[in-house]
Formats: sequence, structure tokens, C-alpha cells
Amino acid sequence: MTPHRAEYLLRLGVAANAPRIGTAIQEITADCKNWHIKRDVLSEISFTPSLKVSFASKLEGDESIDGRSFRYRSVEALNGAEHSTDGKVQNVDGELHADLVTPDGATRVVLPLPTLMPVTAINFLIARLRDGTATFHKPVFGAERSGEAFSLDVDQLAPDSIRAAPPALKSVKVPTERFWSISVIGRRMPEKAGKPLFSLRAKIFESGILDRLTVDTGAAIVTADLEALEIGKKPDCSN
Repeated sequence: MTPHRAEYLLRLGVAANAPRIGTAIQEITADCKNWHIKRDVLSEISFTPSLKVSFASKLEGDESIDGRSFRYRSVEALNGAEHSTDGKVQNVDGELHADLVTPDGATRVVLPLPTLMPVTAINFLIARLRDGTATFHKPVFGAERSGEAFSLDVDQLAPDSIRAAPPALKSVKVPTERFWSISVIGRRMPEKAGKPLFSLRAKIFESGILDRLTVDTGAAIVTADLEALEIGKKPDCSN
């Protein structure tokens, strides 16, 4: 993962003239002990003149470089109603626990081993793609929802299978040119239980930067396209 700040344009649907519904910002920095994650999503969808849905999601977290612990705070707001979670994920005596504090109280979730934390999951994905592993399956921690592990099935696609950028969107240069086209299907654990929560297609660069995302939740299809990018500095951990 290369430290970076990426800004995305969100649209409803895949059509060239699909309406803009919001923005997403992801910032990932690092020191010699932790990855620092900030994610901010704002959207408003008008289904009819009288039916509008506004959604906001903020996440701030610190994930240890070795991927064994993750502390975070998330706040979600649906039509103004907020729900906050303070979470701590750590390996204790061979078990992976997510300890969560919400306005409703404290809970503990036991996660399956080995559940990957957010940045570790991206690094794992890149390593497998570099090795030519086109299909694999892993549990990944989902902080924005209820502190659960989600089962992800990943497949590598043909390079030209990802949709083109919207015509009006200015091209953003990504320093790392090598990329893969992937599809991801996410389900709640236990593995393969029930219908998929979502499916996703995207380009992932060797630097960990994502672009041309298409997310299908069943209720709506949302696209996210990179519209601004700043590359950060990697920490000097030689000492």
C-alpha cells in the first residue's frame, strides 16, 4: 500500500449521464507502527421528487503494520439519524475479538481466523495478484457495519472488462501503472450463507489505489470514479 489521499465521484448507475449523488474520500497514511485510515462518504439519492435518501459515513482508524490489531471509530447517518461505534480488534489467546461500544452498549464479536484488517486485506490481494492467483476467498473485517467479518470471493477479470470513465471526468494519473481488473462478491459470515450483500468490479493498482468501482447492492448500483489523487510519503523505518 502506498500512502495516498483519493477523492471519488459517486454516481447512481453506470450510464454515461448517470446523476451525481455524492463524494467519497479515502486517506491512508503510515508511521513505523500503524496504518492510519480516514474515510468520508457523503451522498444523497433522489428516487422520486418526494423520496430522497441522504447518507453519510465517517471512519477513522489505526491498524497495526502487522495487521494483528485495529482501533477505529465510525459514524453513520441515514437521513440525519446517527449511529456511532468505537471498536477495538485484537488477537487474544489465539482468538480474534472485536470489542464494540455503541449507544446501545458494549458487545464482543468473535471473528474467524484469519480475518484480515482493511489495509492488510488490500496488501494480501495485491500479493496474490502479483503471484498470478486469479481466484481466492478470504474473511475481511467490515468496520462500517456492525463489526462483522465478511466473506469475500475475488476473481481476476480480463483487463478490458471494467467500464470506461464518464466522458466528462478529467483523467487522473496514477503513478503505479500496473493494475488488475477484479470482481468481488461479499457475503455475511458464515461462509456462503444467504444471498450476496454486494458485488463489486474495479481496477486495483499495484500501489493499492482503486478506480472505476461499480458496486451493486441489489437495491442500487453505485459507481465511484477517481477525480483527484495525492501521493503521500512512506515512513523511514530504517532505525
